[in-house]
Amino acid sequence: MEDRTVVVYGEKDWKKDEIIETRIDLSYPVSPTDSDLSSLPSPLKEKADLEAQTTPEEESLRKRLGFIRYTALNVYRRLFTLAFIGNIIPLIIYLVRGAEPLDLVNASAINLAVCGLCRQPLVLNLLYLIFGSVPRSAPTTIKRLACRIFHLGGVHSGTGVASLIWYIGFAVTYTYQFNPATANPISIAVLALIYSVFALLLSIIVVAHPTIRRKHHDVFELVHRFANWGILALFWVVISLLGTQEPSLEKFLLNLPAFWILILLTAATIHPWLLLRKVTVTPEPLSPHAIRLHFDHTTVKFGQGIQVAKHPLKDWHSFACFPDRFDNVKDTALENTKFSCIVSRVGDWTKDTIVAQPTKLWKRGVPTYGFGYVFRMFSRIIVVTTGSGIGPCLSFLADENRPSMRVLWQTRSPLKTYGQRTLDLVSRMDQNPVIIDTSEKGKREEMLPQVLRLIKEFDAEAVCVISNPAVTKEVVFGLEMRGVLAYGPIFDS
Repeated sequence: MEDRTVVVYGEKDWKKDEIIETRIDLSYPVSPTDSDLSSLPSPLKEKADLEAQTTPEEESLRKRLGFIRYTALNVYRRLFTLAFIGNIIPLIIYLVRGAEPLDLVNASAINLAVCGLCRQPLVLNLLYLIFGSVPRSAPTTIKRLACRIFHLGGVHSGTGVASLIWYIGFAVTYTYQFNPATANPISIAVLALIYSVFALLLSIIVVAHPTIRRKHHDVFELVHRFANWGILALFWVVISLLGTQEPSLEKFLLNLPAFWILILLTAATIHPWLLLRKVTVTPEPLSPHAIRLHFDHTTVKFGQGIQVAKHPLKDWHSFACFPDRFDNVKDTALENTKFSCIVSRVGDWTKDTIVAQPTKLWKRGVPTYGFGYVFRMFSRIIVVTTGSGIGPCLSFLADENRPSMRVLWQTRSPLKTYGQRTLDLVSRMDQNPVIIDTSEKGKREEMLPQVLRLIKEFDAEAVCVISNPAVTKEVVFGLEMRGVLAYGPIFDS
């Protein structure tokens, strides 16, 4: 029999040292007009349906094109491509016409600004507030586009790579015009600094590759942070030294776009660190697998999260948060806390947090809106999650005007792992949540059939998926192929 499946994600299980592949069965019907969404039809029923609508060849082509659109060319990759090609074309034109080095460095600086601002908390909050303000009465097409704001990482990475390409053009052009016979100490220093910046830019791009980032996330984060600081500092020195070779340093800088962009980028980089604080944490052990961390230093709104660290210059971790005011708390230590997050054992940092139960953590910046905020534009949604993904989902409790929802949560021993109060909070979102305990059957169930059933029963407008990359891609792909509005964050959302 022909293999009608495709691998959409390969994730390594480091404990077993093997690659886990998620395969999507393309033999499932993909039409949004499926007569029965509550279950996946048999191959014989599918064949009969297809013969009544289209030829097998046409249906096969439609499925393959759907795979390309929703997986190979998903929104993140489309945004990356648009940002990248949108820079390559003018770069070629500049080089053909004989661009000056400063024109190229200005273009590189513009891309660096866009790249950096895509990750600046204040900018992110503004963008989410704008796109999340789409009314529930808006056409579906508008909602579909507005929800894509969480794929802003595609613009971030696309402009980041483009900035390197522009900078290579600048470095090559400057080197070509460099004359050793007439060189002075300043011009030699500029040349050395130019290639120092290039090395730092290249290192950021290399460690940001998905494979390296997944395997060595701590290295990625440290290189990203310190190389970024080094680039800003060296860029200031480069343009200042270039200005000293002009008749007027002041006039040179004021008329140089890169100078103003550097001011903006420097301010954007410094801002979160000006809000660096060591805050009190009240740990609440839930089980050997999970812990709930309570905070009281500020308040959070629907869809917001915070960044915390045990050391300000080491690895930082982001967690979606939810308010504590809905808890039926009997512990006096938790009476005055304002919000919390759930941390589960998925790595060294989280494992140590569960064991050590910290009472102090570092925080920086302001609470930042994330993926879940866009769902406020819908009236009826399905929330699909696995494991500790329930933590970010509980953020919906902070919105008094949240959409009506059904919750589908698959996890191992939910009561034993996350406690009764967590289950009570889930029931506040959905009075009759579908909770699948994998410890009862000894294996995970397929999520897609359950989601399709809930969509039909609840008449949902959209589906929110918060899980590991493999499950997220599988469920979102399966739903999008059926015309359902389905969204799930990826590693660079």
